[in-house]
Amino acid sequence: MSRVADTYEAIAASGRSEVFLTLRPQHEVEADYRASLAAEGPLAGQILAVKDNVDVAGLPTTAACPGYAYTPERDAAAVAALRAAGAVVIGKTNLDQFATGLVGTRSPYGAVRDSARPEHISGGSSSGSAVAVALGFADIAIGTDTAGSGRVPAGLQGIVGIKATVGVVSTGGVVPACESYDCVTIFARDLVNAENAMAVMAGGAPGRAWPANIAVAAPPTARVAIPAELPALDDAWRAAFARVVARLDELGIETVPVDLTPFLAAARLLYDGALVAERWDAVGDFVWNAGPQAGIDDTVGSIISGGGRFGAADLLRDRRRVAELRAEALASLHGCDALLVPTAPAHPTIAEVAADPIGVNSRMGTYTNFCNLFDMCAVAIPAGTVDEGARGVAQFGVTLLAPAFGDAVVADLARAVVVVDRAMPSWPERAGAPTCELAVFGAHLRGQPLESELTGRGARWAGEVRTAPQYRLKALDTTPTKPGLLRTESGGAAIAGERWVLSPAALGAFLAALPAPMMLGSVELDDGTWITGFGCDHAAGLGGEDITAHGGWVAARAGVGAARGVR
Repeated sequence: MSRVADTYEAIAASGRSEVFLTLRPQHEVEADYRASLAAEGPLAGQILAVKDNVDVAGLPTTAACPGYAYTPERDAAAVAALRAAGAVVIGKTNLDQFATGLVGTRSPYGAVRDSARPEHISGGSSSGSAVAVALGFADIAIGTDTAGSGRVPAGLQGIVGIKATVGVVSTGGVVPACESYDCVTIFARDLVNAENAMAVMAGGAPGRAWPANIAVAAPPTARVAIPAELPALDDAWRAAFARVVARLDELGIETVPVDLTPFLAAARLLYDGALVAERWDAVGDFVWNAGPQAGIDDTVGSIISGGGRFGAADLLRDRRRVAELRAEALASLHGCDALLVPTAPAHPTIAEVAADPIGVNSRMGTYTNFCNLFDMCAVAIPAGTVDEGARGVAQFGVTLLAPAFGDAVVADLARAVVVVDRAMPSWPERAGAPTCELAVFGAHLRGQPLESELTGRGARWAGEVRTAPQYRLKALDTTPTKPGLLRTESGGAAIAGERWVLSPAALGAFLAALPAPMMLGSVELDDGTWITGFGCDHAAGLGGEDITAHGGWVAARAGVGAARGVR
């Protein structure tokens, strides 16, 4: 059987009819799959599920409301980007209606059940997308995230969810929930697949432009904030979080307790204040005028209708309050590279949600609601399990967050936790975030005294390099001694160095602070390519001791006498 046939057979045998609201005919998906493999795009052969508030040309968009359904003529920008790279859409997935909820039960098409414990919730609102990935029905899935809908389901299903800085991925072709805070997200079973898809989606569906001063990686001596208190978690879930904190300690990452009070205060504003007026603006007229046949979920209808009672002054007041809380919260993160929180505080049953739909939903957003309000980015990753005794074993996940455009930093830290190669370009680099390359040959090499001048500017180590065999290396008469790289017409050799990647702004600041006689210029590598790299003033180089025979600065430090200060 083919891959596609196997997938359709698994879906049919699963008894999970609530996951997909629209499943494309198998023969159409088979044809697209063959064409995808032949085209050899970066996502060739990847099966894609799409949350049903995101447009796919020719398939109904319902936002889990039968009366709202329409059939778009074109793909949403994010879908178009993934398809152009080879991803094959299999169908549209269930969700909390109008993306209003974090539980996955607020749908007239049925509650989406947990992939492992069917009596438990899947998490929402991107419920069907997360479960489709967890059950292997799709390799990647599009979700959306306003209050945590691209993270809570990832945490509960034991998969990865990436939520970029607000606006980095276009929301064109997405039914709005709270338009100012909506994001398009990606789910995958592992971080590599998730990053590959996010790189394509963000690069092919750009929204907000990247600034010139982004950090490309976390520093080697990263500091991560953690909650000083863990509200809404029981002892078993606290122990699971403590294990992740211990893992950071093993990695040499310092953890710093911070007060979450301003974060939690903002989280409550998303539903309890005037910000809900944006939900009314999005679909309020439809909800207000819809009859019983439209299929409006009672809880969703009450939340959206409630947004209509607020005026412009109320909304402006609460936005000012969010700005105040954001300033206070981000100030508490000063000196930290990221914030680590539990993705979800618990894994309730469907019955528990039915008994208290508002209260349980509010609890699920404890560690997610503030994120988009504060213009933060996030990566949700699996982090083990929690033994809940008679209730069974729950998946446990954590989320790494950073302020706007810290996407590469949290990607780097997530890679450290789940053990993925950190020298590879992160998804923001591949998506078009502005970066430069720099070759270094002396004190800025890894482990050397000035490495921090690069890592402190958010640079990423990208591997070892060698120059073309037309260079000489001199020990300059400086204090301390520095190496000077000089291009020569004869008698040269290949000199060992390293490649670093950093933002244009960081490179500019680095150059501005560069002391004489050091300088930056074009350096030819042994593969014939040219790169910005360290050299020195020609006159200064002529007077230095020739250490070319050592082949590089580290070897020279080990082999040249201490009297010259090279050690």
